[in-house]
Amino acid sequence: MNGHASTVDGGVFAAVDIGASSGRVILGRVGSDGVQLEVVHRFPNGVVEIDGGLRWDFDALFAEVLEGLRAAATTAAVQGERIASIGIDTWAVDYGLVNAAGELAAQPFSYRDDRSRAAVEPVHRKLDPARLYATTGLQFLQFNTIYQLATEKNLDGLQALLIPDLIAFLLTGVRRTEATNASTTGLFDAVAGEWATEFFAALGLRKDLFPPLIQPGETFGALLPDVASAVGLPRDTKVVAVGSHDTASAVAAVPAAADKDGEDFAYISSGTWSLVGLELKHPVLTEASREANFTNERGVDGTIRYLRNMGGLWLLSECQRTWAAEGFRPELSALLQAAAALPPGGPQINPDDPYFIAPDNMPERIRAAVRRTGDVLIDDPAAITRCIMDSLANGYARTIRDAEKLADRSVEVVHVVGGGSQNQLLCQLTADVTGRKVVAGPVEATALGNVLVQARAAGAVTGGLAELRALVAAGSPLQVFAPQLTRL
Repeated sequence: MNGHASTVDGGVFAAVDIGASSGRVILGRVGSDGVQLEVVHRFPNGVVEIDGGLRWDFDALFAEVLEGLRAAATTAAVQGERIASIGIDTWAVDYGLVNAAGELAAQPFSYRDDRSRAAVEPVHRKLDPARLYATTGLQFLQFNTIYQLATEKNLDGLQALLIPDLIAFLLTGVRRTEATNASTTGLFDAVAGEWATEFFAALGLRKDLFPPLIQPGETFGALLPDVASAVGLPRDTKVVAVGSHDTASAVAAVPAAADKDGEDFAYISSGTWSLVGLELKHPVLTEASREANFTNERGVDGTIRYLRNMGGLWLLSECQRTWAAEGFRPELSALLQAAAALPPGGPQINPDDPYFIAPDNMPERIRAAVRRTGDVLIDDPAAITRCIMDSLANGYARTIRDAEKLADRSVEVVHVVGGGSQNQLLCQLTADVTGRKVVAGPVEATALGNVLVQARAAGAVTGGLAELRALVAAGSPLQVFAPQLTRL
């Protein structure tokens, strides 16, 4: 490969990109100078309490997807364009249960619900954690799909569809499980790239509980006639599998140098969560890796996303929500500027502590966590914000150092993509504590990865990940942060 993607101007693709707090439907136009994104529909997302549990209002979510596709169809038609395909990415691990008639049995549980905590020990009695890791390479998180499924009472006649696959099913009538998301379930063999069927048997789960696997770039199918009519798209419009775990799509769009082999950079997909790690060709399944709680998840083109799932900007957004309820609504830029003016060396927290997973009065919970360390954090938004930023940056540095050691790699540059790439304070602190150059951007890495995998499937783009990334780098504004030793 020469590091340059061959493109055909005029490819137009719809990306459905849904996170834990919001979603968008985006039109991506692919040309020789990069990818132009146009958000045609935005909508909120969040957990709701139903029957005493935290669930996703999936019916409302799917209605917003249809509304977004209608907006995409209308926008494209005005420009005289034809949408070649649709790709879907969302958060991982959560699923809906569908019966033989294709009906959703109940609104899907959210990973933020605490129900799976009680299932961890029973699962580990049947499957030793060391055995689980040696096969799946998956980081232990109490809300991993394997533990959620262990809480289900009656799965007879039901099939589990991960959230992006559930959306694809309702659009096409085709049931599949996209591989990058399958790798987050705890039921996927990291080496074979197939379901770990022996684990299904050990837990009393049917081997066909999930539909067959589909790889990024393969086609689910065309829109169902009633769906096509409802959204105003041709019936032959395809739904194409992308890296349906949003982090897989984001990492595919990391603008790493195209002449490298992909193993000399670290990435931070920074948003509600922080996904921090390396891109590898083979999983790291050692006991040391398990003890360090690193995960080996599938990426686009069979790569391995070797990473740790860390706390993220959820901490700050929850603080802002609490402050707003109290009548304090500063602009984020002003809040970060005030935090940056504070001296280094202030109190820190462990952003990975499960104590911070659930919502509710995050500022006080952060201050309480600091008190437990024997330190004091004043009740001041700037000080709390600086505590969050310092804690995240130092967590990133520790995680990257651990990843380098465990994978026997040396990192030269850190790429920050996603919403956190706009947070200049966090990016500068990350450069300072890692001692590495930080390249921030693109903000819309997930949507870019989604669109580019579709474009390649349609023949509008050719090449491997290096070529796709070169296209991202050519068309995206990037900001570079050099370490400032005086800030340490």
